[in-house]
Amino acid sequence: MGHDSETSSAGAPASAPPPHDVGFDEHHPPAAELIADCVHCGFCLPSCPTYVLWGEEMDSPRGRIHLMDQGLHGEPLSSSMVSHFDACLGCMACVTACPSGVQYDKLIESTRAQVERRYERPIRDRALRRLIFALFPYPRRLQMLRGPLRLYQRTGLSRLVRRSELLHRRAPTIAAMESLAPTLTKAGPIPEFTAAQGENRGTVGLLLGCVQREFFPGVNHATVRVLSAEGYNVVAARGQGCCGALSAHSGREPEAQRFARALIDVFDGADVEHVVVNSAGCGSAMKEYADLLRDDPAYSERARAFAGRVRDIAEFLAEAGPVARRHPLPVSVAYHDACHLGHAQGIRSAPRRLLQDIPQLQLREINEGELCCGSAGIYNLLNPQPARELGDRKAGNVLATGASVLVTANPGCLMQIASAVQRAGEQIALAHTVEVLDASIRGLPPESLGADQGARPDGYRSVTS
Repeated sequence: MGHDSETSSAGAPASAPPPHDVGFDEHHPPAAELIADCVHCGFCLPSCPTYVLWGEEMDSPRGRIHLMDQGLHGEPLSSSMVSHFDACLGCMACVTACPSGVQYDKLIESTRAQVERRYERPIRDRALRRLIFALFPYPRRLQMLRGPLRLYQRTGLSRLVRRSELLHRRAPTIAAMESLAPTLTKAGPIPEFTAAQGENRGTVGLLLGCVQREFFPGVNHATVRVLSAEGYNVVAARGQGCCGALSAHSGREPEAQRFARALIDVFDGADVEHVVVNSAGCGSAMKEYADLLRDDPAYSERARAFAGRVRDIAEFLAEAGPVARRHPLPVSVAYHDACHLGHAQGIRSAPRRLLQDIPQLQLREINEGELCCGSAGIYNLLNPQPARELGDRKAGNVLATGASVLVTANPGCLMQIASAVQRAGEQIALAHTVEVLDASIRGLPPESLGADQGARPDGYRSVTS
């Protein structure tokens, strides 16, 4: 599969896998005891995006758990079985909905690792995945795209391509990539150290991310300003790379482990009390490092300690309590729960509380708020048609709130919903939670979020330094 699947996380040779015509191998298959927790009650069905779209039992969480059980009992990984696992968005809405506490998150990740080791994908699928994973986890490679992408956007060619729908009909995956690309804005690099304003409350590290760093630089700048205004020194540790979230959530275990070890090394040398994350998918993966590196004697305890210091920006600010003054921001906001924040990390009240503490801000809830927008890491690239349907559904519910600004906590969600809003011929301003806080603390007008003027032609806006 183009990556090392014959070594354990510690680098030692793994036990020989069984033949490919026999179910799962012995390296952390989905646990039988976790599978047994599912009582097939059906409470997960209305929360599962693919079941909502298709009504197919095998494309529901309990259906996929049944297939996992078959794999444990020796059923080979057929293309049909794999297709049902691949169709899962990994949104974890079923984890929130399940009354029995089924840990579907652990089950699907271990299953996807089995698929990556033991199933030979078609050539075209392998090539697409190799392209994605050769690009998106590498900030420097993404940075090289900025020049050509800005030229493409400035010439107006992007608007012509999107209006024609030709690319969507002929090459839906490429069309998905093109439609998701945000309009790029200039922003300088994040300083390695930013001092706290006022009384010093501590020192925190900041994960810069990959897509966040290169496509939404304003979010990182806003995060630094807010943390500094709240009394924290901010260390953007030099040399940090990808956190491994995309790899971990796609079953590329050895690759995810390499990224995790490197990031632990960087921040262990940074002398910070917490590592603050402003991307929901990244934070979710980093909090699971102890499980990811559990077999590595050199990193297992370090990973556990590191994961315990990881905080989402909204979680961190809500726990710490406000110090900086919030100025009035008269704007209506629709808050979208990013799946890996609301479902995977269980952080729902903190961002809402932070927004509600802003004077004159009006918070509006979105219908079907628990349903994924279709972004789901790289899902919208690998499965563009169902992702498009879910994006359109989410955009309709967002627009129905009548809010001026959509606020969420994940770059993938911002890109996905903006693309769907544009397809609907509508406009709405989009912002990260921390950008709204930043605007309030700095006393900026609502127009800084594009609230009164609507979104720019591509649906994006960004507060940059």
